[in-house]
Amino acid sequence: MSNQAPTLLRHHRPFVAFWFARIFTASGFQMLSVAIGWNIYQLTGNVLDLGLVGLVQFIPRVLFMLHTGHVADRYDRRKVAAICQALQAVIALVLVTTSSTGTVTAEMIFVLSFALGAARSFEMPTTQALLPSIVSNDLFPRALAAAQSAQQSATIIAPALGGFLYAFGSSWVYGPTVVLFVIACGLMLNLPARQAPANKNKATLDSLLAGIRFIRSRPDILGAISLDLFAVLLGGATALLPVFAKDILLTGPWGLGLLRSAPAVGALLMSFWLARFAIDRNVGRVMFTAVAIFGVATIAFGLSTSFWFSLAVLVVLGAADMISMVIRGSFVQLETPDEMRGRVSAVNGLFIGASNQLGEFESGLTAHWFGTVPAVVLGGVGTLIVTGTWYKLFPTLAQRDRMRDIVEEQIKQPV
Repeated sequence: MSNQAPTLLRHHRPFVAFWFARIFTASGFQMLSVAIGWNIYQLTGNVLDLGLVGLVQFIPRVLFMLHTGHVADRYDRRKVAAICQALQAVIALVLVTTSSTGTVTAEMIFVLSFALGAARSFEMPTTQALLPSIVSNDLFPRALAAAQSAQQSATIIAPALGGFLYAFGSSWVYGPTVVLFVIACGLMLNLPARQAPANKNKATLDSLLAGIRFIRSRPDILGAISLDLFAVLLGGATALLPVFAKDILLTGPWGLGLLRSAPAVGALLMSFWLARFAIDRNVGRVMFTAVAIFGVATIAFGLSTSFWFSLAVLVVLGAADMISMVIRGSFVQLETPDEMRGRVSAVNGLFIGASNQLGEFESGLTAHWFGTVPAVVLGGVGTLIVTGTWYKLFPTLAQRDRMRDIVEEQIKQPV
């Protein structure tokens, strides 16, 4: 690989602006998530409410899934992303105002969480579809890897910073997030405009469903993203981290921030490894093995009573998840034409949202029924069961040898 590409990428001003915008908006969301989770648990003391926060953030993904993709393909993606970031700044401003005056309530947090989920449901497919139009094809692989590193870096630093600041009061977290979202909004608006919409057609049911048909026509892509959906849906324990931090591991907000950062540390380290040693053989088995490791790590975390061991296990969990993410992301990005990227990214975003926000609700619900530790352990066992089942349901995916074989063969299939 040429040594010229990284230099060009560093001096590619639109990409640098995009990269910083991604860091700021991701950092703002991560800090909001830490503060909202701790805040709602302080207000109600009910573990089920932690899951409900994830559920109300996920509902907009379902309600607006088809429209978010069409908006990203029809309108100026810079402006769509900027509007979403501005809305998140307003949400954070409401939270800092009500927190400082002591008027924040659990009901208010649920309403604002729904608005936050709506903004992100439009922002995610828009920013994913925006990147290929910013850089040239020869720079795109490195640009995609750099964008992922920005996301993971924010996920490492921001939760820990949010947990530290929360020790001084919730307003100390909500206030800086307003600034982060405003800066991201400004950077996004300064990106170069696309000459014309990729899709000038009006929204119809047929065009809105195009992304779903595209993914269904490629069974290995469907298998990969659905494996991630159900594995993380069952194995995700993020929503319960406030309970582990406060009641099981006996730390405070700072401990919660470190726990939320730990998976991102593993993911970032793995992204560096994958950038140097690409996955080019036994791709299917590597992905299934990574998801199985994710399940085992979830079980180990659920059983742990040591804060430092829990951190280490979450690092392993994040590293395993990054392997699956890289393979799945390569499928979607490499095979999707520009005029459909918004709609396909919206469908993929629904899978990601389901595995994260809906997984948080599942974790909160099972913790309410069976207890916190049994809920996490059962989730990890469920992930292992899903991995074995998908290995049988998608044998061609499981037996894939090379990433290039997947791309070349599935490009031949009709959309």
